[in-house]
Amino acid sequence: MACGIRRHTPSPGSGTRICISLRCKGRSHEGTAERYESAFRLKILPRLGDLPIGEIREPTVRRWHRAVLDDGNGWPSVAKAYRLLRAILNTAVEDGLIRRNPCRIKGAGDDRSPERQVLTVAEVHRVVDSMQERYRLLVLLATFTSLRLGELAALRRQDLDLDDGWVRVVHGQVELSTGQLIIKGPKSEAGRRRVGIPSELLPALRWHISKFAEPGPSGRVFVGPYGGYLRRQNFRRIWVRALSKADVAPVHFHDLRHTGNTLAASSGANLRELMERMGHASSRVALIYLHAANERDRAIADSMNVHLAGALRLPSDRAEDA
Repeated sequence: MACGIRRHTPSPGSGTRICISLRCKGRSHEGTAERYESAFRLKILPRLGDLPIGEIREPTVRRWHRAVLDDGNGWPSVAKAYRLLRAILNTAVEDGLIRRNPCRIKGAGDDRSPERQVLTVAEVHRVVDSMQERYRLLVLLATFTSLRLGELAALRRQDLDLDDGWVRVVHGQVELSTGQLIIKGPKSEAGRRRVGIPSELLPALRWHISKFAEPGPSGRVFVGPYGGYLRRQNFRRIWVRALSKADVAPVHFHDLRHTGNTLAASSGANLRELMERMGHASSRVALIYLHAANERDRAIADSMNVHLAGALRLPSDRAEDA
């Protein structure tokens, strides 16, 4: 994503004001552009939009940053807005409008997303049992292949190899704020991937396809009860009801992906394998799951102490007895 500055001088002598021009490198990613536009419109423009760029200094940015946090915005969304503001002002530096970027708050652009809740396998099965039949495989695939909801909504019959147990991720469904649905390729080459399906899931997946999927190789695997597209907000209501019925604490559907990633790490997947399975080009997120798996292994090792207490005698102990 490239950010540009457009000169905006509504009155003489008012100076260049902050404005945004979003350009995606390579293919167009409407959903990404819309998220940046939303961050600019809701978090940057209200407090900084009337200021000439030359008057946006370090104290100004610090006051803005504190204000948007005090407004009740979560850290991840504020960090995204800060990164966008920094990118815009970097362009202003390159264009000679200002000498130095005033976005200098250490760590303000870092993601500090709260740790996602990881459902247990038993909880996942309780939720599955509480779902309508047509959505049960959606939940299971999200958990055990770590596919995103948009990737599952765009899944076609031809993307599944039910003999050897593979799913090819070649498209994703993006839902814009206008309600428009767009089917597009992954944002990166890492997102275009092949993920193994546990063999225990294959019979249930064959049954689902025979009963609910659209016909033909290009038929969608997951559709609504009236043949419509799977929409995020509509499915969210179904998801919330199933959680309540299953007596599982409120979590996002996306948290199933975290459960699957944690299970993969605990099963012995290495860094490269996790990155490929998740569709990430960066190792940063995959390392989080490996760290969590290592912590779990530490807990498992410590839990074995009860079986060892008093059962082992070290060489020094025997020396003292002598």
